[in-house]
Amino acid sequence: MCDTIVALKDSTAYKVTIFAKNSDREPNEAQYIEIIPRQRHEEDYVKCTYISVPQVNETYAVFLSRPWWMWGAEMGVNEFGVAIGNEAVFTKVPYSKEGLTGMDLVRLGLERAKTAGEALEVITGLIEEYGQGGNCSREGKLYYHNSFIISDPNEAWVLETAGKYWVAERVKDVRSISNALSISKGWDRCSSSLTQYVEKLGRQESFDFAKHFSDSFFTTIARGRERHRFTQSYLEAHKGSIDFVGVSRLLRSHTVNANYSPIRGSMRDICMHAGGPTRPSQTANSMIALLYEKTPIIFVTGTSSPCISLYKPVFLEAGLPDLGPRPENRYNPEAYWWIHERLHRKLLASYPDYAKDIRSEIEAFERELFQRAMRLREEYLYGKTTREDLFRLTQEAFTTGRIIDEKWTKSVRARRSFNLLFEFYWDRANKRAGIPT
Repeated sequence: MCDTIVALKDSTAYKVTIFAKNSDREPNEAQYIEIIPRQRHEEDYVKCTYISVPQVNETYAVFLSRPWWMWGAEMGVNEFGVAIGNEAVFTKVPYSKEGLTGMDLVRLGLERAKTAGEALEVITGLIEEYGQGGNCSREGKLYYHNSFIISDPNEAWVLETAGKYWVAERVKDVRSISNALSISKGWDRCSSSLTQYVEKLGRQESFDFAKHFSDSFFTTIARGRERHRFTQSYLEAHKGSIDFVGVSRLLRSHTVNANYSPIRGSMRDICMHAGGPTRPSQTANSMIALLYEKTPIIFVTGTSSPCISLYKPVFLEAGLPDLGPRPENRYNPEAYWWIHERLHRKLLASYPDYAKDIRSEIEAFERELFQRAMRLREEYLYGKTTREDLFRLTQEAFTTGRIIDEKWTKSVRARRSFNLLFEFYWDRANKRAGIPT
């Protein structure tokens, strides 16, 4: 499960729009970060995760975070400061085995739009023509529809869907979404098919999109409503002063912050740790983007468990350092994502003994990174620094993150959880991934 937020510029401390997301996936679904440059295309079609759609003449430069086996992305930012993240939502409309996944739609929107409004048009047009569909789990079966936050430096939209039906709400100041439909009435735009559907029902005045289409059973299990209330309440309470530090703490939060342990984790946690059949996903990557019109700054963990992971600054203009082999669903000690994941799994039962010290170390360095990233961006805009300077900061951040992970992996003493279901779940996940005991 996932959580996505946006705070428009008048609601933040820096007067710049902040977009953020925790992407939650199954434990062995490593997430891959990449920058794809602007490209010209001669091919007629592009192959997405399951189906092909017509290709456009030109796609824009994008930063993407995507599950290793998918064409699409969980979240990303493009060269114009457009940012998009999706959420699984569970509806009464039957799911299709083929179609565009929510992740495909995120990437297509980022590659083809210069503004949030254009991205909204791209995504809704594709939904209406090709529909949503396909299994969104690598090791099991998981079908769902999608909601999105689509933002740029000046505006943002919430788009929610049930099959080919959709509604869109323009964000006024702050907004969050989770794994539950949240638009009931008063939307700003909708599909013509929904208008026709509501007219046939004869309920134009009383129709409630979220209530009518939500699958109450799976929506309840996902705890998306509770997480949405928590994140939205935080944003409302801090309007005007929302900043990087506050958002990073929000994305790192657990329902029980005092003496928290993944053994007692919950689907209500914003920073999710998997723990069994009723808690099958974990935060696989986390991103906080400052959507400047020129040179947006993307802070990304590039790893799971943001509560013990460093946010590193990335600039589209400068690129990414070598992060080792592309991670997959098998443990690779040279892949950046798996280096951190080794620490995370070693910590699962001994988290209360070490997490506070790890967090203190990474937050101290993060504060320095943030200040340096902001200063370098300003200097870059005035021609006082180069792309190489931006790249060196990103490289230093990822290198330090790896050093911190490897240091703590050596220091941590793993122990038993004495929770048989928790132990069984993680033993199976580790064996499937080939993680040494």
